[in-house]
Amino acid sequence: MMTHTEPAIRVGRRPATTKDQISAVGIELFAANGFDDTSIDDIAAAAGIARRTFFRYFPSKNAVPWGDFDVHLAEMRTQLAELPSSIPLAEGLTTALLEFNTFPADQAATHRKRMELILTVPALQGYSMVMYGGWRTVVAEYVARRTGSKPTDHGPRTAGWLLLGVAVAAYEQWLSDDGLSLPDLLTQGAAALQDGLNGLVASAPHTGT
Repeated sequence: MMTHTEPAIRVGRRPATTKDQISAVGIELFAANGFDDTSIDDIAAAAGIARRTFFRYFPSKNAVPWGDFDVHLAEMRTQLAELPSSIPLAEGLTTALLEFNTFPADQAATHRKRMELILTVPALQGYSMVMYGGWRTVVAEYVARRTGSKPTDHGPRTAGWLLLGVAVAAYEQWLSDDGLSLPDLLTQGAAALQDGLNGLVASAPHTGT
C-alpha cells in the first residue's frame, strides 16, 4: 500500500477557508503522491475541513489545481474593461496576459507545480479545456468590443485561441527550465501576435446575422 506524504499545510493548523488555500494543499499532495493516488478525503483531511465542506468549494478533484479561477477571470475582465481605448489591441491583451500570470515570488514553487499538473496530467486535460474556454471567452469579449464585432465571431475567437497558445507555450518552456523568466517568455510570445491582432482593428468584421 502506498504511504501518502503529508503536504506542508497539515491538520491542526488554521483550517483553509478559501479555494486558493485548499488548492495549495491539494497541489502539494498531488506533487508528493500523484494526482490519481490522492483522494478528496486526503485533501479535506490535510486542509482541516470535512469532506462535505470540500464540495462547497470544488465540484470535483479535477477542479482543485485551478484554485479560485472564476475570481481571477473576473479580475482579468475588469482589467481589460478599464484599459484606455487608445491602447493598441495587442498591447492591451499583452498587458492583461502578464497581469493574469503575475504571482508573488514566494508562490512560484506552488504555481510551477500547479501548471505542471494542469499541462501534463492526462486525467485533467478534459477539465482543463473547459477552464481554457472561460479564459478564451474573456479575451474574445475584449477583442469584440474593440473591433465592433461579437465574441462568437471568427476574429475574436481566433484571438482567444492565439493568446491561449502564447500562454501555454510560455508555460511549457518555463517548466522545462526553471532558469527562464515567465514574463519574458509571455512577452516574447505575445510580440509575435501584434501584427495580426492589430490588423483586426483595421478590418471590417463579419458580424453575421
